[in-house]
Amino acid sequence: MTLGDILKQYREDNKISMDEFSKKSSLSKGYISMLENNTNPRNNKPIAPTLPTIKKIASGMNMDVDSLLKLLDGEQEISLEDENKSADFINISNVFPIELKKYPLLGEIACGEPIFCNEDRESYVISGTDIDADFCLKAHGDSMINARILDGDIVFIKKQETVENGEIAAVIIDNEATLKRINYYPEQNMVILKPENPRYSDIILQNETLNHVRILGKAVAFQSDVK
Repeated sequence: MTLGDILKQYREDNKISMDEFSKKSSLSKGYISMLENNTNPRNNKPIAPTLPTIKKIASGMNMDVDSLLKLLDGEQEISLEDENKSADFINISNVFPIELKKYPLLGEIACGEPIFCNEDRESYVISGTDIDADFCLKAHGDSMINARILDGDIVFIKKQETVENGEIAAVIIDNEATLKRINYYPEQNMVILKPENPRYSDIILQNETLNHVRILGKAVAFQSDVK
């Protein structure tokens, strides 16, 4: 077991929150989270805790250091780095690590009238790893403002060929792209793409026109610039 595994199991068995263990061990909540995830955000490598850190964990768990060391995997690396060199990184209690990921930015998508679809990869957007998306698009227009998606926002898309009734999706119609809420009417062999702005009309697709429609994926998140 890694130090993080042992710590997490201890907290669960004793019903101790990260906040509570932070106070018991004098380690920050953010660093405890990193230990339990066994990932150093500075290099995305497994955590190599220092001996002083292990002593603080042992103290928080009310056990001696030797007993804790015996529980560790033989592969658990222990850093010999001077604690003072990493003290700021370990002990800042109000700073938490944020894991980031690069999402391909494929171009613009219309929040208004459909625009020509550019699926060529232009660049990347960096955001949190908690977004379950495959790529993103830049919103153009104001047809989705009641869904809080504004002109210039980055919309994150989970690639899939179908979406549930009422979900917002990126749709290609004859090589033109638009972002709309999808409503299915199978009895009439019809799909209606609905804007989230009363100034815009529904896009009604029926019968043969459905052959010219392709769903790029489901909109799962959006990101606005702070202005």
